Amino acid sequence: MGIIKAFESVLSIVLMVSVGAFLNYRHWFDDDKSNLLVDLVIKVSLPALMIYNMMSNFTKEELLNSGYGLVVPVISMAICYLISFAVAYIVGIDPSRRGAFRSMFFNSNTIFVGLPVNMALFGEKSLPYVLFYYVANTFFFWTLGVSEIRKDSTIYNEPDSSKSVFSIETLNKILSPPLIGLLIALFLILIGVRLPTFLLDTLKNLGGLTTPLSMIFIGITISAIKIQNIRFDKEVIALLIGRFIVGPATIILLSQIFYMPKLMRDVFVIQSAMPVMTNAAIISKAYGSDSEYVAIMIAMTTVLIMIVIPIYIYILSYI
Repeated sequence: MGIIKAFESVLSIVLMVSVGAFLNYRHWFDDDKSNLLVDLVIKVSLPALMIYNMMSNFTKEELLNSGYGLVVPVISMAICYLISFAVAYIVGIDPSRRGAFRSMFFNSNTIFVGLPVNMALFGEKSLPYVLFYYVANTFFFWTLGVSEIRKDSTIYNEPDSSKSVFSIETLNKILSPPLIGLLIALFLILIGVRLPTFLLDTLKNLGGLTTPLSMIFIGITISAIKIQNIRFDKEVIALLIGRFIVGPATIILLSQIFYMPKLMRDVFVIQSAMPVMTNAAIISKAYGSDSEYVAIMIAMTTVLIMIVIPIYIYILSYI
C-alpha cells in the first residue's frame, strides 16, 4: 500500500469527522446532545456490535486458540508504563500533573476512536483484535491509570481519601457495557449457543451505528478546541512521542518475539497509537487533578491522529 493509498484509506474517516465538526459549527449539538451520542454508542450500538461480530467470526475452537492475543497488549502497556516514569523524570514533568502524564502515556482511546478507525481501515474482521487490546487497555486504565491520576491530587489539590482505586466503583467502570457485551458473546460461544438469525440481524443493524456516531462525536470534540490553549512545549512533545511512537514501537518489536497474524499486529499498532482516553479528563476532574491539562492533550492527540494514521498504514505495508 503506497502513501496515496494510505491517505485514501482514512478519507472516509476524515469526511465523517468533518460532518460532526460542521454540524457542531451550525449549533446542532449542545452538551446534552453530545452526551446522548456517547450513550448511544457505549450503551447500545457498541455492545450489540461486539456480540454480533464475536459470534459471527469465532467458533469455540478459534476463540480458545486466540487467547494469546491478550499477551502482547499487556506486555506493551506494562513496558510503556515503566518508560513513562523515566520520561517524566528526564523531561521534568510538573509534579502536579506527573501522574496524569504517566496515565496518558500508556493508555489509549481504544473503543470510541480505536474501534471505528480500525473498522474503517481493516473492516469488521479486525474487531476481535480490537477487543483483545480493549480488554487489556481497560484493565490498565481503571487500575494503574486511575491510580496515577489520583496521585496528582495530593499536590495539585487536597486528596480525596474517600475514593479507593480498587473498589466496587472501579469494578463497575471496568465492567462497562462494551466489555459486558464482549463477556456475553464469549460465554455464548464457549457453551455453544447459536443466536437466531433475526436477533443477529438486529444486533448487526444496531452495531452499524457505532462508526458514524463515533466519528461525528470526534468531529464535535475537535471543533470545540480553543486554538489559544494549544502549545507545543517539552511536556506535550514527550507525551506525543509516547502516544504515537513509543506505544506502536513496542508492539512492532513484540511482534518479532510473539507470533501474530499480520492483521492482529496491524490492529494492535493502530490501537496503541490512538489518542488519550477521554475518561482521563473525567477522572482528573473527579480527583481534583489538572483536568484542563488532560482535556487539552485529549483534543490535541485526537486531531493529530488524522496525520498519524496514514503514516502507520504506510509503514505497516512495508514491514
